[in-house]
Order: sequence, then structure tokens, then C-alpha cells
Amino acid sequence: MNHNTSLSLGLLVLRLGFGGLMLTHGIPKLMNYSTLASQFPDPIGMGSQISLLLAIGAEVGCSLLLILGLFTRLATLPLIITMLVAALIVHGADPFAKKEAALTFLISYVTLLMTGPGRYALDVWIAPHLPRARKNEHLDD
Repeated sequence: MNHNTSLSLGLLVLRLGFGGLMLTHGIPKLMNYSTLASQFPDPIGMGSQISLLLAIGAEVGCSLLLILGLFTRLATLPLIITMLVAALIVHGADPFAKKEAALTFLISYVTLLMTGPGRYALDVWIAPHLPRARKNEHLDD
């Protein structure tokens, strides 16, 4: 197995693993929305309902995009913000053990932001069909 294949398989495992694990945090929030909406933490002053919706959007929607490798770098941004808020604000005064999960997720999402999804992702298949990608093809001529 060559280096590029190993790298892409590693990025696939990272996307599937951390995307799937984050779903275990987001799906319960989605399923219990009506119960959680009034009591969800409001760490940045937007209201409990909006904070919950943003968390669900990141933890479910962006995790699904990550798993598929679709708009991967864009999908990491809400996840990174959510994990920063969780680690630094929601659990800011807590012991490190309470912050550790959020920081672990944060590290994986920053890594995917920097590397992209690897070759085993929908991004790779749709990129040639995007207008910007077609425009840039002519620059190599």
C-alpha cells in the first residue's frame, strides 16, 4: 500500500470514527429537543433554543457531511466552533477530564480542516463538476 492510499484510508477512518461518535451526542439532543430546549446551556447569550439548534446542526448535520466526505472542510467549521464553546466556555471551569472529550473532537476536526477528506470522499467526485474547479483547470494549461 502506498503512502497516498494509507493517508486516504487514515482520513476515512478519522472521518467515520469522529463523525459517528459525534452523532451519539447529537442524535439524543435531536430526539429530546422539546425537553432540552428550555434548559440547554446558553454559553454565548443566544438563547437556549438557538444554542440547542446550533449544537444539533453541527453534531448531526455536519457529522453526516463529515462521514460522507461531502463539503468536508466547510462541515468542520461548525464542529470546531461547537467544540471550542464546549471546552472553553461550557466546561471552562470544570476539571480537565470534563473538557477532554471536546478537545479530542476539536483536534480531529482541525486535522480534517487542514488535510481535507482524503480520496475516499464524495468531495473528490463532485469537485470536478463545480464551476470553480472547472475554471481552475485552465490555469494548468
